[in-house]
Amino acid sequence: QVQLVESGGGLVQAGGSLRLSCAASGRTFSSYAMAWFRQAPGKERDFVAGISWNGGRTYYADSVKGRFTISRDNAKNTVYLQMNSLHSEDTAVYYCAAARVYDSRWFPGDMDYWGKGTLVTVSS
Repeated sequence: QVQLVESGGGLVQAGGSLRLSCAASGRTFSSYAMAWFRQAPGKERDFVAGISWNGGRTYYADSVKGRFTISRDNAKNTVYLQMNSLHSEDTAVYYCAAARVYDSRWFPGDMDYWGKGTLVTVSS
């Protein structure tokens, strides 16, 4: 069982930055691939960024490439999402998720555990 708790969301102006954190419980964090998804009001939950169990591989949605960076610290059981050059279109609830086995397409249905989300609001 893995419990995930996101933090770091808030209100930011367009062009600004935020760093999200996701703290995981349990001693098996390093066995999981981790990902960030987001869901805007009235829309489906979409993949944002993913990272392999050892951080060796990272994946990004086209909409965030070059602006967002995912990283992890297995010693701290934490995964991060650094978000720069934020747009109003980035406004959403951001969710952290974990998967024992991942597909590079990062389907939400393939994730094993989810956090409750943190709201990011970008004002234009």
